[in-house]
Amino acid sequence: MKVASVRFVRSAAAITDLPRDTIPQLALVGRSNVGKSRLINALASTRVARVSATPGKTRLMNLYRLEVATPARVLYVVDLPGYGYARGGATARRMFDTMARAYFPHGPTAALLVVDARHPGLASDLAAWKWLAALPCHTAVVASKIDKLPRAERVRALELWQTSLNAPVLAVSAVTGEGLEKLRNLIARLASRRTPHQDGAT
Repeated sequence: MKVASVRFVRSAAAITDLPRDTIPQLALVGRSNVGKSRLINALASTRVARVSATPGKTRLMNLYRLEVATPARVLYVVDLPGYGYARGGATARRMFDTMARAYFPHGPTAALLVVDARHPGLASDLAAWKWLAALPCHTAVVASKIDKLPRAERVRALELWQTSLNAPVLAVSAVTGEGLEKLRNLIARLASRRTPHQDGAT
């Protein structure tokens, strides 16, 4: 898949602020500071998403319009606030839960769970995947920051992730570009499907 352009559309505090057109939506879900914004920038090959050094900074849904050149296709990427960071407290967790529960039953065509390759089996990630996998949308898992692991540890980390989630996991790096082309192709497949399905990250 060749990405022609990615542009920021708006930040949304509620699902009523999101587009109501027929363009497919891909939701990005993950812990705070897992690297979702960096992945968006890597896919776009330019800086369209603001990267914060402070986990839990983003409290809105950030909407991006992604135009694919080959094959010709348009989709929205909806970057949800991160979960699992204690500094935001109970209020932030309730905000995420409320937003997610309002959005997912009616919003995305597909959802991509982004996990940190270095931390297999975190309880919050397992809970997020269990919840996502039960929803009526396509789902897949991506392990970010694979470049942070020594090569000798990468295979073992992915095996642990796949075992704990009972699902295929695609390893990617926004820094080195590893796995990005596979991620682009995965996104294209997810966005093109119309029936509930759990997608393999291959």
